[in-house]
Order: sequence, then C-alpha cells, then structure tokens
Amino acid sequence: MKKDMKPKEIVTLRRSLLHDTEKLLNQQIEMEGQSSAYYLSMASWCHMMGYANAAQYLYTHADEERMHMLKIFHYINEAGGHSIQPEITGIRQHFNSLREIFELILEHEIKVTKSINAIVDHSFGVKDFATFSFMQWYVTEQREEETLARRALELFEIIGEEGIGLWTIDMELGKLHDSTKA
Repeated sequence: MKKDMKPKEIVTLRRSLLHDTEKLLNQQIEMEGQSSAYYLSMASWCHMMGYANAAQYLYTHADEERMHMLKIFHYINEAGGHSIQPEITGIRQHFNSLREIFELILEHEIKVTKSINAIVDHSFGVKDFATFSFMQWYVTEQREEETLARRALELFEIIGEEGIGLWTIDMELGKLHDSTKA
C-alpha cells in the first residue's frame, strides 16, 4: 500500500462488495429479519390457539430465518461492507385461522424468492461472482421453503377443516416439521 494514499482509497481497497450489491443485501437482511419476526408471531398465535405442532413448526422456521439473516450479515461485513441491523416494526400479531397463516407464509416465501432472484440477477449482471455464488444457497433454500409452504397448504385441501380436521392438520404439520430436520 502506498504511503500517499488517502483514507477513502484505503477503505476502497479493503472492500470487495459494490455499494449497490451491499444495498440489496441489506434489504435482504431486513426481509429475513421480518420473516423471523413474522413467523415468531404466527408461532405464538398457534401456541395460544392450541396448535402445538404448528407452533413448533413456526418457532423452528423463525430461528431458521434469523440464521438466514445472520449469514448475509456476516457475508457483507467479511466483504468489507457494512451490515445494517434492520428495524422490525408492524408485525401482525393476530390471525383469523390456521389456514390463513399458511396462506400468508406461501405468499411471503414467494416474495422472498423474488427478492433473492433479484440479487442473483444483479450479481451476475455486475460480474460479482462471489456474491452470485454465495446466493446460490439461498436459491436452493427458497425452493425448499416454497415447496414446504405449498405442502402445508395441501393438508388443508386433502384433510379438510371440519370435525377433527384441524387437529389432524396440526398433527401432520408436526410430521412435516419433523421431515425438515432429516
């Protein structure tokens, strides 16, 4: 490093992440943080309503979303950027039904997939192959998340909600939850 370099030039040398990429990744951090808070709120509602298996399923997913957030958080900082802790507000606390929760989950996961795809597209376009490669894990993870959300919703169609239907759906969500551990 040259002695006559200015502080800004030195910082630029320590940074391998483009500012536009950093901004997109920080937006994704916020989305993952919101996902975690959203799923935690849903888990609490399910717990309160007696859907123990659905609650456990959602508690686990809340933890996973936080891990997704932290993974990006570390990536940004390690690439010389600055990760921003998101301010999470406006999280819904009450829901109309168990089915509504899983409809909202699928809708939300589709939004997350679109956001991830935008980062991948951007990274490829600017030839940031390190970020492109890093994001491939998220591409695969999102396919799994959407598939799981669709499967959960299918339970409502297959079993139905009448009689012991909701109890049976909750039992099946426990099995679905357990299958994600394997």
